[in-house]
Amino acid sequence: MIKSTYYDNIAHLYDQTRWLTESVAEEVADFILELVDATDETSFLEPGIGTGLNVLPFVRRGYSVTGIDVSQAMLDQLRQKLHKIPQNLNLIHADASQLPFTDKSFDVVLTVHMVHGISNKKMFLDEIHRVLKPQGFYLNAQWITPPARMKFERYLRAILAKYEVKEVPKRVNKVIEEINLEDYFHSKGYQSKYVIAKEWTVSNTVEELLSFFKSRAYGLCWLVSDEIFHHVMSEFEEFCVEHYGSLTTELSSEAKFEIWAYTGAE
Repeated sequence: MIKSTYYDNIAHLYDQTRWLTESVAEEVADFILELVDATDETSFLEPGIGTGLNVLPFVRRGYSVTGIDVSQAMLDQLRQKLHKIPQNLNLIHADASQLPFTDKSFDVVLTVHMVHGISNKKMFLDEIHRVLKPQGFYLNAQWITPPARMKFERYLRAILAKYEVKEVPKRVNKVIEEINLEDYFHSKGYQSKYVIAKEWTVSNTVEELLSFFKSRAYGLCWLVSDEIFHHVMSEFEEFCVEHYGSLTTELSSEAKFEIWAYTGAE
């Protein structure tokens, strides 16, 4: 049985609270297609596909895309973006730590800001290595949070820290930190390089950012009870009015989409 996650609760507003717009996603897709020397036959797998932000550009261009996600609600949001599910898109509701595919199934495996949440990282990387074709690409990517947003979040974390929060069990933290991706893939004979696929400016008003957090669109917002969260956000809003001068103040800074690309040996 697959356990629900907080993503089930935020799936309906996930896209609007992130900063990877459709136009930026298209440019990132262009970069990735060139990076992996894609042909019409290139196949993609995204574990943790979510609402499809990262791979819908590949689907629309006719590439074979398979996505797997533990959250049914996120997959449902992806389906709502499409008139119908095209033949080149395969969606699977399952735990991405155990990939239900045969060996050497995919040319490209893409993960975006999700490996940090895997409880047994080595098992997951073993699975990626298993399903990649010889000379395939594993792209471990993330959207770098714009500094202005990161600073905004730090202010909220400081308020949260005054309240008792649920802590991630230390055993899980230990497992997550037990293996280094670079070391792992080099030991398997992969070549690696770091690239920045896209840099762009993200702008939001303080009021918009507050609304995102009030809707509990991020994991840290679920660390306290509903009652405590209400008090935290009231205190945070008062802080924002005083610190920023107005809720209409606009915060702008640069975001990045960065990729660690690992190329398999023959």
